[in-house]
Amino acid sequence: MIAHVINPGTSGVKLACAQIEPSENPALPGQLRLTLTRAELSLDAPPTAGHLPDLTRQVLTLTADWPAPDAVVGRGGFIGRVTTGTYRVTEELAAFALACDAGQDPPNLGGPLALAVANARGVPAFIVDPQSADELLPEARPTGLRGVNRRAEFHALNARAVARRAAYEVGKRFQDARVVVAHLGATTSVTAFEAGRAIDTTGSGANGGPMGARQSGPVPARDLLRLHGQLGEQTLHHLAAESGFLALTGSANLRELEGRSLGDPDVSIVAAAFVHQAAKAIGEQTGALSARPDAIVLTGGIARWDELVDRIERRVAWIAPVFVIPGELELEALAEGAGRVLLGQEALREWTPPAGPGC
Repeated sequence: MIAHVINPGTSGVKLACAQIEPSENPALPGQLRLTLTRAELSLDAPPTAGHLPDLTRQVLTLTADWPAPDAVVGRGGFIGRVTTGTYRVTEELAAFALACDAGQDPPNLGGPLALAVANARGVPAFIVDPQSADELLPEARPTGLRGVNRRAEFHALNARAVARRAAYEVGKRFQDARVVVAHLGATTSVTAFEAGRAIDTTGSGANGGPMGARQSGPVPARDLLRLHGQLGEQTLHHLAAESGFLALTGSANLRELEGRSLGDPDVSIVAAAFVHQAAKAIGEQTGALSARPDAIVLTGGIARWDELVDRIERRVAWIAPVFVIPGELELEALAEGAGRVLLGQEALREWTPPAGPGC
């Protein structure tokens, strides 16, 4: 099976031609084999809905020499609270993705762009595990403030993909495994997966997760209010994009920081705090599971920083085997989601508009 994969981001559109073959292990049918040919469409500014016709033309031109696809799959954005899975992109879904509050966010262009390209190719369009998918346990939602509830905001595509791989590494199907995934990068999240479902998460950005290259990590509420007074959008941006390693060392460049870590006491102190927070967050999410996890995964950009990874692993290896999968597997996750449907391993989901307002 062939799928063309489309993943819009702030600086461009990542593309792949994925050749998808069934698993060679009958006990793990979901362990698909992928061969990816990659390309990227670089942009001067984050893409928006107004760029859709031009983006479609550029994607079709860039992929013209690729083998004809059986489907086109795009990144799923915020389309209302849904369960995880692979969804058919309809005109109604595409219109909602562009019109809702998050319609100008690059991830929300994934479905509409996939549909436009798929229509030109004469094949179906899918999205996989939309960002608004939310399967948290009921008890994972409440906070101590009435009307303020926690949501499943984490690095869903990559976290789910590496959790699957870790489950296969320990000889289990994803739906039979318990896995804790720590995505550690510019922003961070630590998420507990049980029976194929993300049952709890620290959250990401301003809403949680340990310190990242740009993310603050947990902040005492009293000190935060004293520092910023009434919280607003600028404060949330500060917590999610201008904090962490960047605020404390002057850099969010992880390679630079790794090089400075031996001789710069500021970097050493921040690195130690990061390790401490990451290990605590992994332990916290372990407590959300019904039993000891089968695996812990360290992923994201910081997972390339060997010294920090080793220190985290020494702190949590007593809990479960630790697997390190650096970077992100978003293109692979999208291809695998399409592949499971195309190979008849998973039913294609049909989207319905949310009952309430918003995305």
